[in-house]
Amino acid sequence: MNQTFKIEGMTCNNCKASVEKYLNALPHISHVTVDLTKGEADITMDKHLAAADLQNALPEKFTVSEKGGRNNVASTNKPSMSLEKSLEKTKLQQLKPLLLILFYITSAGILLHYKDWSWQEFMLDFMGLFYIVFSFFKMLDLKGFPESFKMYDPLAKRLPIYGWIYPFIETALGLMFLMRYEVHLALVVTLVVLGVTTIGVTKTLMDKKSIRCACLGTALKLPMTEATFIENTIMIAMAALMLFDVL
Repeated sequence: MNQTFKIEGMTCNNCKASVEKYLNALPHISHVTVDLTKGEADITMDKHLAAADLQNALPEKFTVSEKGGRNNVASTNKPSMSLEKSLEKTKLQQLKPLLLILFYITSAGILLHYKDWSWQEFMLDFMGLFYIVFSFFKMLDLKGFPESFKMYDPLAKRLPIYGWIYPFIETALGLMFLMRYEVHLALVVTLVVLGVTTIGVTKTLMDKKSIRCACLGTALKLPMTEATFIENTIMIAMAALMLFDVL
């Protein structure tokens, strides 16, 4: 018997190896093949095992649900639907760190200029703080970030070294905006860098893949959602507006 399960929470090859190790140790399972990109595990077993059986064998960071297929038992669809509803309810809670960070960055930008308000100066400081804060979280796990990043960024998939230097690019851009140094160049790089990433994010959302967002590195477990697309779009719009004013 062959069944395919969705496995959420895998962000790198170490996660893939861990899932294969734990599942292969279960009785009645003869072979496990994990597809990291799709977030799926194809399992060959001599006796039907429900998603709950696999869930109990894996660490808490991973979430298992059954994927509809020819060999799946119809009665197992209900637990899967229940799990999906549960995940939907917690999506806002999962995004809480991202929303709080954006709130504090916005507040800081406003407070810096509330006495002498300037939209241009506010946007420069917002973009600078955005890059500095987001690069900080990526720096916390420089080894794990590239693996997560290349799961959706087109350039990181083709050039692995890009994933390694990306946090440093963000740090440099943040300093350039805050110091008002070569702002024109920083705006162009922002459009290119975030434009490429947004293409990958859009494709991931359209394909309805369940993967982790690496925008805040791997320290915080953020799901890839429309919030990631909106976050990138705001930065791209700001860069485009600023570049238009400069020109």
